[in-house]
Amino acid sequence: QVQLVESGGGLVQAGGSLRLSCAASGRTLRSYTMGWHRQAPGKEREFVAAISRSGYYNTYYADSVKGRFTISRDNAKNTVYLQMHSLKPEDTAVYYCAAAVSREYYSDLEYDYWGHGTQVTVSS
Repeated sequence: QVQLVESGGGLVQAGGSLRLSCAASGRTLRSYTMGWHRQAPGKEREFVAAISRSGYYNTYYADSVKGRFTISRDNAKNTVYLQMHSLKPEDTAVYYCAAAVSREYYSDLEYDYWGHGTQVTVSS
């Protein structure tokens, strides 16, 4: 079992930055594909970013966040991060961290473990 806990959300003005953290316990994250997904009110959860398992470190981003968000992982801390810059009101959502045994990263059906989410609110 892997337990994931997100932190770092909050209220920020448009154009601002936030860094989300996802701390894991129970198992090392080295062998998992790690992803961030988000769900805005009234919308389905959507893919935001992912990073492949250790040894590859390939990163993937939704078109809507490419160039503004950066996903990274610190295996020593068993933590994954999502650095968000140039935030927009449309980035407002609950952000979820997830871990997948699969190498696939886009669909949330690929993920085996989820955190409870952290709220990000961007004011205009």
